[in-house]
Amino acid sequence: MDTNTLISQEIDMAHLSIIIPIYNEVENINLLHQKLNKVLIPLSNTYEVILINDGSKDGSKEILDEVAQKDKKIKVIHFIRNYGQTTAMMAGIDYATGDIVIPMDADLQNDPQDIPHLLNKLKEGYDVCSGWRKDRKDNAVKRNLPSRIANGLISRISGVRLHDYGCSLKAYKKDVIKGVKLYGEMHRFIPIYASWQGAKVTEIPVQHHARQFGESKYGLERTIKVVLDLIVIKFLAKYSQKPIHIFGSFALLNFLFSILSFLWMIYLKFGEGLTFTSTPLPTLSAIFFIVGFQSIFMGLIAEILMRTYYESQDKQTYIVKKTLNIEDE
Repeated sequence: MDTNTLISQEIDMAHLSIIIPIYNEVENINLLHQKLNKVLIPLSNTYEVILINDGSKDGSKEILDEVAQKDKKIKVIHFIRNYGQTTAMMAGIDYATGDIVIPMDADLQNDPQDIPHLLNKLKEGYDVCSGWRKDRKDNAVKRNLPSRIANGLISRISGVRLHDYGCSLKAYKKDVIKGVKLYGEMHRFIPIYASWQGAKVTEIPVQHHARQFGESKYGLERTIKVVLDLIVIKFLAKYSQKPIHIFGSFALLNFLFSILSFLWMIYLKFGEGLTFTSTPLPTLSAIFFIVGFQSIFMGLIAEILMRTYYESQDKQTYIVKKTLNIEDE
């Protein structure tokens, strides 16, 4: 039996965890449940649907409780207050028991009919399959344009080429997201985390429908948050185990500016006859030197924190994919 056949059988037998954050989607929940059943029941896979009530205030809690009582495959998590989509997604991942995790939105803009297509892509040997809302049914100026700009920027900085990071509909093999911790708006960056850990990532076009009920919770300000979160994950990916490199580089740059300012000040004094107080160069030289000195100390503190993080919790600085003839202790 060849490898592709084994992978295909593995996916067909995999237990699925569908993760759906819920925030004020009272009109959508029952219809979403119907659409999920229509797709999931005919599959050969066993499955669970985890619905995370992210502090809804519109009656979603009562509807979720009703659905869970009728269908034991529906698992509900109620947050005490609204924490945001990323936190809800993180809770879903923590509680998921499936071999494959499939997050999606509750607003019916993602279509459950695309779930089998994501699974088929995993059968080709991929670890992550991301949805691409190629024909997106959103406002062209408020949503689509900022999204395209953000997606291009994310792809360029991360090195992972995807058209649509913001699409919640994705499929992950559980082992590639095991141990992932999410903050801010970072749920959209999970394919980047997975790729950096060696996972094979791909994407396929998926359906996207116009919102029928409720209001969108996203706005232009989210693009700014995404860019800031991207800076964080880029820093963590490249410098989390060697923070002195970035702080030290910044310190050396400031020392260089300090020396150049000092030399230019000396030249103006003895070459042009200008007094030290007639130019801002003495102040600039001192400021650059102080900032450089502080950056060195910040780098050393970051190094201490990094070592404390790994050594106090006995964390490894590497991930092993597979071993041969080595017994786990």
